[in-house]
Amino acid sequence: MLRLTKLTEIPADFGACVVTIGNFDGVHRGHAALLHQVVERARERGVRSCAITFDPHPLQVLHPERAPQLIASSEARFDRMARTGLDAVLVLDFTRELAAMTPEEFVRDVFVEGLHAEVAVVGRDTRFGAKNAGDVTTLRELGERYGFGVEVMPDIGEGRRISSTEIRSALAEGAVDVAAQALGHVHDVRGTVVRGLQRGRELGFPTANLGRMPEGLVPADGVYVGWLVRESVAAGEPEHRMPAAISVGTNPTFDDVPERTVEAYVLDRDDLELYDEVVRIEFVRRLRGNTKFDSIDALIEQMHRDVDQARAICETESGTA
Repeated sequence: MLRLTKLTEIPADFGACVVTIGNFDGVHRGHAALLHQVVERARERGVRSCAITFDPHPLQVLHPERAPQLIASSEARFDRMARTGLDAVLVLDFTRELAAMTPEEFVRDVFVEGLHAEVAVVGRDTRFGAKNAGDVTTLRELGERYGFGVEVMPDIGEGRRISSTEIRSALAEGAVDVAAQALGHVHDVRGTVVRGLQRGRELGFPTANLGRMPEGLVPADGVYVGWLVRESVAAGEPEHRMPAAISVGTNPTFDDVPERTVEAYVLDRDDLELYDEVVRIEFVRRLRGNTKFDSIDALIEQMHRDVDQARAICETESGTA
């Protein structure tokens, strides 16, 4: 997938295209269905498929106090978008100048003169232009004026529309399995393994600790079952994706962990040296919330139960990347 960051980077031979627009945070099932439709329409017409998106998220510029924590990093978002078969993504730098463009100015400059759009495929809640004044009706009117078609995709979801907002809410509650159903893939965070307090090793469960501010939305505090994915190991190799018990939080049994951490114990492995490696932690299911134990022995007993439960789940569920 070709990644463009400004209109001047569009190749001279890019030609006409079928286009869509959105933030695509998390690239959930609704987003994926829309992007697949763009690809299909483009192939039918023998032209390119392209998605327009923004970085940073518009609310981070216009109303930072209301800006959501993003479900996935930019790289994860582009990777998911590429898997739909898109030919290109145009990542516009969202500035106040861009935000001030009227709907017609935006469509004329980007859709028409920049990308030579033949068809725009959009969701029914699409908004664009200054103060989000443009909607589907506006886009249809502009399509007639500038000579491109508009196709509106129906909502995707069983009984209710899938949205990034609801996925964030599910993750905030620790319902990673609910989030995965809406996403169409397991939720993950990505980061570099750093040295922690070594307490897991002392307790018999050495963990890979992610550094501060991992990429992706960290779910609610608690203990989870999931997978640790090593990006330095080729897919298909035994140590590329390994079952893990995952802890998120400050570990209330101890008083010396002031910040939330994400750490993963690879089941039945105490020989791994993962320091400085970039890994992904995939969350499959929440086992329990965090608890302050009365003694270290009680904590270790619970950790054994957590690992046994995680092992049983991983033996029956392979997860979906």
